[in-house]
Amino acid sequence: MRRRTLVLAAAALPAGAVAQPGAGAPADPALQAALRDYAALPDETTLLVEAEAPAGAWRLAHQPDRPAFVGSCFKTFVLAAWLQEVEAGRRRLAEQVAIDDEVRSLISPVFDHLSGSTTARSVLEAMITHSDNTATDAAMRVIDVDRVRAVVERAGLRATRIPASTRRMFTAMAGAPPGADLGWVGVQRALEQPVGPPRPPVNPYETSVSTAAELVGWYQRVLAGAYFQRPESLTEFRRVQAMGDAIAMVVPPGIAAYAKGGSIFWQDSNAVAVAGQMVVCGRPATFCFTLTWSGPEAGNAARLDAFKDAVAAVLRRTVEMLS
Repeated sequence: MRRRTLVLAAAALPAGAVAQPGAGAPADPALQAALRDYAALPDETTLLVEAEAPAGAWRLAHQPDRPAFVGSCFKTFVLAAWLQEVEAGRRRLAEQVAIDDEVRSLISPVFDHLSGSTTARSVLEAMITHSDNTATDAAMRVIDVDRVRAVVERAGLRATRIPASTRRMFTAMAGAPPGADLGWVGVQRALEQPVGPPRPPVNPYETSVSTAAELVGWYQRVLAGAYFQRPESLTEFRRVQAMGDAIAMVVPPGIAAYAKGGSIFWQDSNAVAVAGQMVVCGRPATFCFTLTWSGPEAGNAARLDAFKDAVAAVLRRTVEMLS
């Protein structure tokens, strides 16, 4: 992709990982080898894995409270907010949601060239499965970002920040005044020619930031049903989250998992993240990995491959231990 291409999409991982004491984990040679490989990755990383093992719970952590850009990982809150609105009787999964240039955003593999309407269920699936940003902004236009932020606030996620929309975030990064939305045509132009001094992905106006600790805590509680009143809401949340395309990149085949990834490459700022939960023999292992670095586009593909491989190695050994 070109240097100014923005991406909110798929995987994640951290470097310099340190295993905190816990039953079984620190003494396991294979897991320690996976952590050493992970620690060898360059740049800024965070990591948290919390597992319910047969011999007792254990925890691996590296800077779990350090805020990092997590990109599309914030879309898990949009999904939860919509399902809460369904429970309140204000929304339906079968209702039609408009797809048009008023919400069209960059990086939309499903709805990029489509206009019309489709069901909310299809919009939410596109948002999670393909990380479609138009789908995300269409859903947020209906339920309003304040309701999504209320989900974050009620969950006690004080370090987590989410954008008003993906297009508003791209607009802010392109140097537009705070609170502006350049529109569909304008944001495409700004991708090639920013309207002001470009801002980094982490900025005071529109961003997607969290910590490994907060995302792990979120997935532990939401997948246990803490934020839903009805069993069918939790079933739907799990069903859609199980469709995340980042899962196949890092979770061993055949393992039930619920996750969302995110990434961005903008100017010289780069970040990738993945958070979620695996269930192995009925035992949950909840995880979050983030990696951020500065530099030009050259070498990004190899860096992302190393990141995915390192994350996959940690999760593969986690599965083996829980089995």
